[in-house]
Amino acid sequence: MPPIILRPADFATEAARFILGQMRAGLGERGLFRLALSGGKTPRAVHAELVRLGSELPWNRVQITFGDERCVPPDDSESNFRMARETLLEAVGIPAGNVFRIRGEIAPEEAAREYEEKLAAFANRCGERRYVHDLVLLGLGEDGHTASLFPGSRALDETTRNVIATTGPKPPPQRVTMTFPLLNAARQVAFLVTGAEKHPLVGEIVAGGSAHPAGRVQPENGAVTWIVG
Repeated sequence: MPPIILRPADFATEAARFILGQMRAGLGERGLFRLALSGGKTPRAVHAELVRLGSELPWNRVQITFGDERCVPPDDSESNFRMARETLLEAVGIPAGNVFRIRGEIAPEEAAREYEEKLAAFANRCGERRYVHDLVLLGLGEDGHTASLFPGSRALDETTRNVIATTGPKPPPQRVTMTFPLLNAARQVAFLVTGAEKHPLVGEIVAGGSAHPAGRVQPENGAVTWIVG
């Protein structure tokens, strides 16, 4: 299925409406919605709109994962978990047991293996070969990276594991990230992208043939939507 590009006038509100639409449909079909959150600054405003517009949603039936995490404690200002907790998770009252956190405070390889095993255990209970997200939210870096899958990284070549330790070009360099096999098992992926300087990059990736890591997110049995502000 070819990618869909949405260019809403009100980025945060329309992105939240898209996400909530996916959540309502998924909950209606399966009773549980598995949502992977992204890090960075862009999701903050979207999270605020999710809180404002999604108050009636049964958040106790939403399972949260993280596309990547910086290897820092959960209260560190660089923690993706902390950002999500402060802007979304606490506000909507998601049960702690529904939030699958990457433990960035332990050794990266151990954190990656632990997270991989946690997702695999849930997938096994569901009869899945690999954990299937209903929706994965991703960002886009100016270098074309997404999650912590950076240009030139060995992580781009991973074809078996679902979660691995890796490094990034900016501090803190040590990261844990989902890999392409896991991202491409999702039912739906949505890129949240802001900044006019990234518009040509989005066009290049959507046109196909791009060598950028984000261009390799192509769900086997799902769809990709680009929400661009």
